[in-house]
Amino acid sequence: MEGTNPVNKKLAAALSGGAVLVLALSGCSSSDDGGSDKLNSWAKQVCDAVQPQAKKIEAANTAIQKETSDNSAPADVQKTDSQAFQDISDAYKAMANAVDKAGAPDVENGKTKQANAVKELDDLSSAYADLKKQTDELDTKNQAKFADGLKGVATQLEKLSKSGSDALNNLEEGDVGKAMAQQASCKSASAPASATKG
Repeated sequence: MEGTNPVNKKLAAALSGGAVLVLALSGCSSSDDGGSDKLNSWAKQVCDAVQPQAKKIEAANTAIQKETSDNSAPADVQKTDSQAFQDISDAYKAMANAVDKAGAPDVENGKTKQANAVKELDDLSSAYADLKKQTDELDTKNQAKFADGLKGVATQLEKLSKSGSDALNNLEEGDVGKAMAQQASCKSASAPASATKG
């Protein structure tokens, strides 16, 4: 089997979709509305905690894409993917803890929005932990079986990347999003500096 395995390409494509979830939490649109001090300090706490996790997820995605774009041996793909899924799972768990620790934002229905976002991040953490387990159980001795197993992982990933970040988006609506947009750590975790509007 020469050339890049199409399953690997599918996996890499599904992964780049998963990365979008991170940006939901860190890619706040910029706005110059001051907002309340209480809300700004909440946003700073969340953004500062989320930024390193967003970087961790980005690095894990890059590692998988690099490994899957080469015609790598199944054992190498398995090892890289397993570690990356573990990293992503840990990062979402840390994000959930950060949002939980920050408390409810000072907005209408803040407590509900916060609780929903924490649950969503916890669910994502569990889902990636399951993907790690699934990847660890793949048969690397048999190329065809491994490719089939990888296809299953890619399908799960695709579902994950489509299962939106509705609770996160709800958390970031209105004043919360504006406050987060003020934070340097949120700005640097999202789009490249050149893309930020003045």
